[in-house]
Amino acid sequence: MNRYAAFLRGIMPSNPNMKNDRLRGVFEGLGFEGVGSVLSSGNIVFRSPETDVPALESRIQEALNRELGIGGGTLIRGYGELKALVDADPFEGLEHCRETYLTVTFLKHDAPPEDGLAEIDPTVRVIGYDEGVRAVLWVVDNSQPTPDFMTWLDKKYGKDITTRTFLTVQRVLKKLES
Repeated sequence: MNRYAAFLRGIMPSNPNMKNDRLRGVFEGLGFEGVGSVLSSGNIVFRSPETDVPALESRIQEALNRELGIGGGTLIRGYGELKALVDADPFEGLEHCRETYLTVTFLKHDAPPEDGLAEIDPTVRVIGYDEGVRAVLWVVDNSQPTPDFMTWLDKKYGKDITTRTFLTVQRVLKKLES
């Protein structure tokens, strides 16, 4: 049985259709096992014998749209991909805190950024691109006004992306291991 994490885009916990119990219900209704949620921002873990990740993403997104009216996006990563990312410790020596966010932006498709990515905003430092998990890894300086990096990412990669803190990714991995 394969272990997966679904990172759902555009989840707002204040919307009754986007609450964890409703999200888990869609996954359980699709026949997945071991369904659980991590925090309240659209992180769902589950087990499935299926191995076609793009088909899983489409199937889940169609069900979320049909049953809850959620049109965001679904990006799935397998346990091994997330474990490799966390074990690589891409933010070595850096601390996630109020002033500094360690952040992972998952891309639907493999599209490494160009060299000029680091010049987008002075409050953003790109650590790199992790090919294994298809994600841009970056650090944002929150002591400055919020950067427009998220808008830039949307323009560059489209809406088939979603961003989580590295702490959230670590929590998701821990839930997959339990």
